[in-house]
Amino acid sequence: MKWNTDVTVVGGGPVGLMLACELRLAGCEVLLLERRAERGSHSRALSMHARTVETLGLRGLAPRFIERGRPFAVGHYGALETMLDFSALDSSYPFQLVIPQSMTEQLLEEHALALGVRIQRGALVETVRQDAAGVVATGQLGQQRFSASAAWLVGCDGARSLVRQQAGIDFEGYAASTTAILGDVQLRAPLPAPAIMKVSEEGVLMIVPLGDGLHHRLIVIDARRCRLPVTEPVTLAELADGAQRIAGIDYLPTAPRWLSRFSDETRHAGRYREGRILLAGDAAHIHMPAGGQGMNVGMQDAFNLGWKLAAVVQGQAPQALLDSYHDERHPLGAQLFRNTMAQTVLMTAFDVRGLALRSQLSALLMQPQANLQLAQEISGLGIGYPASLNTPPAAVLPEWSGRRLRDHGIAPAGSVHGLLHRGEWLYLRLSDKAPLSVACTGRVHTVRGDSDAVPGARALLVRPDGYVDYALA
Repeated sequence: MKWNTDVTVVGGGPVGLMLACELRLAGCEVLLLERRAERGSHSRALSMHARTVETLGLRGLAPRFIERGRPFAVGHYGALETMLDFSALDSSYPFQLVIPQSMTEQLLEEHALALGVRIQRGALVETVRQDAAGVVATGQLGQQRFSASAAWLVGCDGARSLVRQQAGIDFEGYAASTTAILGDVQLRAPLPAPAIMKVSEEGVLMIVPLGDGLHHRLIVIDARRCRLPVTEPVTLAELADGAQRIAGIDYLPTAPRWLSRFSDETRHAGRYREGRILLAGDAAHIHMPAGGQGMNVGMQDAFNLGWKLAAVVQGQAPQALLDSYHDERHPLGAQLFRNTMAQTVLMTAFDVRGLALRSQLSALLMQPQANLQLAQEISGLGIGYPASLNTPPAAVLPEWSGRRLRDHGIAPAGSVHGLLHRGEWLYLRLSDKAPLSVACTGRVHTVRGDSDAVPGARALLVRPDGYVDYALA
């Protein structure tokens, strides 16, 4: 079996699906190869943060996800007692959305199929080879061999990425030093609140609803057992015992749907591009799942890459544009590396000295500015890309280059985010004195309208991912 396409995406989780949707929206032919024959029923990720929901909103998809999830106005940093206040975020979505990864995948897959993405399940990729003209992936599909030829290939195939290995991209970092367990279970004991977090000298316990009205996820970092190897099987008895010792309450977990042990192994790809092969998501960075950031950062990788790769495929931009993907996203992977390691230290600070440190930092988070700074980091709203990708035709407001543009009304055209639904660049003329058009690396939608989005600007060039490329003074 042979396929020919513009882009092959290896991996059909949220990151691969998001990327495939962006490429197809821009008119590229996309083949997505996923080794699983069916979507998984287990959900490694549960949290969708504000910037990710905004990203979906930029394509008109946010309501579908919000309808199937549960918004929470708070979140944690290192399981500190003082919670992060997401309600203070400057966003149309000032919350974290608790939604199972399985539901996220379902909704993204439905959108991908509606756009015309070809999804091939049960396809096990075994080799990836590139030359100056393209990339060929070969492997097994049931009893058949397959070969997929494309101009470009993106590895969204997770922590053990075969694509990364075959591209010769290093994946340096730190081996696991701590393990924790999770269980998706039913609870026979009532909960005093929708979500629970307990910390003691025995460890850390978190309980969150899974959204089906029946199951909860218990996450236990057990001070007595957090050095067990990640390969050690998890039992319901271990989960129940750890939760009871930490909280002093028996929540009576039963009927486990999924039990798993995970670690704080932390690694980062040395580069996100090697020739015609690129990486996104866990293929590029892995870490302790602290603060629910992994899937979110991966989906943002895909959203950054999709429109750039589409512009290159369609001859609207030079291949050099793809270098900006590494330049913009790799530093954020390094930042993720640091903040999850810091949170791991806090979440395993069980002795008297560690608990004292936690108490001091928790008090610091009661200061609104400190709380907001970490809330912006975890939510993804603090991200910016200050280097413009296009040459402005006149003087600019430099403080706006690379800044995220939240949704604003544009009279009479609608709203900023609404005008980005098609995934094109947006040239917004806010004054009749602004140039009638601008040169750009991709398709441009030009609109004349009035808005207070950027005070003092007579025009904005907004990237397809909702960041300001430049604002003309």
